[in-house]
Amino acid sequence: MRAASNSRGAAGRRTRVHVVSDVHGNTEALARAGDGADALICLGDLVLFLDYADHSRGIFPDLFGTENADRIVALRTARRFEEARNFGRELWQGTDRNAAITGAVRKQYAEMFAALPTPTYATYGNVDIPALWPEYAAPGTTVLDGERVEIGGRVFGFVGGGLRTPMRTPYEIDDEEYAAKIEAVGEVDVLCTHIPPEVPDLVYDTVARRFERGSRALLEAIRRTRPRYSLFGHVHQPLARRMRIGATECVNVGHFASTGRPWALEW
Repeated sequence: MRAASNSRGAAGRRTRVHVVSDVHGNTEALARAGDGADALICLGDLVLFLDYADHSRGIFPDLFGTENADRIVALRTARRFEEARNFGRELWQGTDRNAAITGAVRKQYAEMFAALPTPTYATYGNVDIPALWPEYAAPGTTVLDGERVEIGGRVFGFVGGGLRTPMRTPYEIDDEEYAAKIEAVGEVDVLCTHIPPEVPDLVYDTVARRFERGSRALLEAIRRTRPRYSLFGHVHQPLARRMRIGATECVNVGHFASTGRPWALEW
């Protein structure tokens, strides 16, 4: 990775940024994600709790086996969330759930943060545990949430986390709190979030066959402030990977866990 730059410099060299989201334990590809770029942007979901494509991977099957992972995925996919929660409670009986999950997440974070190149600008996904990030983020990794940074002469705003859902993932917050972070970012050239704006084609997952939660506050900010780009992830197999909303190009940067390829932005 090339050294970070806040301007084009005397020679007018162009700036290239690579963007990833939904890493979900793909440490090997993450270590290469910044190759050839001036900076890497990570839009969260580093943790792999349960791989819906391969039920043998993740914290859940490591603890309870693939057969139980098959069952809980089937219940969730059928939107039988209460049954899934009851089944989960049965499995966790007699186990310190918080200790088990935290220990497994720490192991994943240690590997993934060590793989991040310098510089990296990162925000949280809905399955991440923000309280643990300061322990693992090296000096070359800048964590931003409701904050801005300049890269190559352009202003990037970052808002992490997701909104409340029946899935009850670790970093889901109220709509009002999320909207306040969007407001704090203000006008930027590139608006970077984990979740997409609330547009049906951007929030519908064609494999899970459900609408994920997008943000109406984000959609309103896009219409009002007109950033050049709105970049996000969260929806692994969206109906539409990109669309224009007014002056803004909205882009789902891809499910990095499965593709291993960053999305590139150059100017």
